[in-house]
Amino acid sequence: MKKGKKVIEIMHEASPLQACGLNKMYGKQTVLNGASLLVQSGSIVGLVGRNGAGKSTFIECLLGIQQVQSGQAQLFGKDPYSINDFDKSMLGYVPQRPDGFDWMTVEAMLNLLAPLYPQWDHGLVARLLAQWKLNPSQRLLTMSPGERQQVAIIRAIAPRPRLLVLDEPASALDPYARRALLREIVNLASEDGCTVLFSTHIISDLERIATHLALLHEGSMRLYGAVDDIKDTVRRLHWPATVPLPSSAIAGELSRRQLEDGSYSLVLRGEEHCTLPSGLQTQALNLEDLFVELTA
Repeated sequence: MKKGKKVIEIMHEASPLQACGLNKMYGKQTVLNGASLLVQSGSIVGLVGRNGAGKSTFIECLLGIQQVQSGQAQLFGKDPYSINDFDKSMLGYVPQRPDGFDWMTVEAMLNLLAPLYPQWDHGLVARLLAQWKLNPSQRLLTMSPGERQQVAIIRAIAPRPRLLVLDEPASALDPYARRALLREIVNLASEDGCTVLFSTHIISDLERIATHLALLHEGSMRLYGAVDDIKDTVRRLHWPATVPLPSSAIAGELSRRQLEDGSYSLVLRGEEHCTLPSGLQTQALNLEDLFVELTA
């Protein structure tokens, strides 16, 4: 069986966005190393990772903006390069640095795009422009980075998309604007069944709204799952220097990190901890501590 056929067979038909074994290099630098993801319909997935982990590249490869050396992505069950105009109308995307239409006013740009989307919600646009205190008559070129990001978000969610992809959408927003954005994401998911993938460095934002967590580290998907399941099943274990630690991974091990005193900090997932030496106990991790442990 050809490798390409194997990849296609494991893709999930019901998922609006998925990837299997994406590999991407810039010259000799590996940016994505077998990264895979299955975004479930109706979920809100928070994509996290350190600077340089490959989050933006991963998103662009998922959407067909960049080509990969190997692996496969699917958008609405199709190759990203073969989606039609209707599929595109069901996709909302905000890149990390929104650009384009600089010479236009906010109102002119939105009026230009509205006829291209059958589900364009003029009422939502008017409400958000007023709520976020954006001047429809102002040219995009003269707006602050945060204001331009808000306009890009309005542009992405006005069509009531089936899939919304946001790359660091809150990076230039103040706390008030961030919370308003998070409310709109939740509204889209709950009212319209919109599937959302958003990358972020702000773990508290992820904890507020995400149903699933995807942790990308050094180009690979280090952890993926429902947030509640991760909170329930992932634990940290302190392994004393006086107790011999097996050289091979123990059951459920996600990471191990040696501390200055010679002991180890281990992150384990699952309930298969019966083989641990007596006296060693695990402790729960919040998402920020888990991020640090898995990306240290």
